[in-house]
Amino acid sequence: MKRIFKFIIIPLIIVVAIFAYFRFYFVFGEGVKSGELNYVVYKGVVFKTYEGKLIQSGIRSQKAGTIQSYEFEFSVEDPELARELMTKGGETLELHYKEYFGALPWRGFTKFIVDSIVSAKPRTLPEPVQIPAQI
Repeated sequence: MKRIFKFIIIPLIIVVAIFAYFRFYFVFGEGVKSGELNYVVYKGVVFKTYEGKLIQSGIRSQKAGTIQSYEFEFSVEDPELARELMTKGGETLELHYKEYFGALPWRGFTKFIVDSIVSAKPRTLPEPVQIPAQI
């Protein structure tokens, strides 16, 4: 029985631990996405997480004859950062994110985790149009 434990169970536990690390904790990539912040919400049934969406400029087509906008869906671990993002809806932001191979339920619904705001540009409204008076 000790032999089975030594040669099968322990290596199996090590392999599963290595797999879990690379699948859920290894940062696969990181970068910056820029666009207009659509929303940030706090939701979940068992694990409440902060989820958001950034609409990037431009359009792309997944299939011939269709048009789709660039949407970056992300999660936020830091509650302070999430509250700050909630106040910046509609603004153009550059968000730094980390990408993982898989999502964890307590970390968020997506594999993209935003960890900071690189820059924020307030929403600019167009100048009001002056209509000349009729004589």
